[in-house]
Amino acid sequence: MNGVKRLTPPQSRKVNALVRRTCCNYDNGNCILLDDGDECVCPQLISYSLLCKWFRVAVLPADR
Repeated sequence: MNGVKRLTPPQSRKVNALVRRTCCNYDNGNCILLDDGDECVCPQLISYSLLCKWFRVAVLPADR
């Protein structure tokens, strides 16, 4: 994927729902992958762009 994909508000809501429902790194609003001892908010939930590589590679392909 080249560049950053901007999301419309409806797309962002759907992405956020997918993160909450299916991402194995999501934990109560935080990202386990980015946790270095301090909790880190999931960047995908606070952005109108597809930022998370894990989400693009592992979660999106599983969603029809």
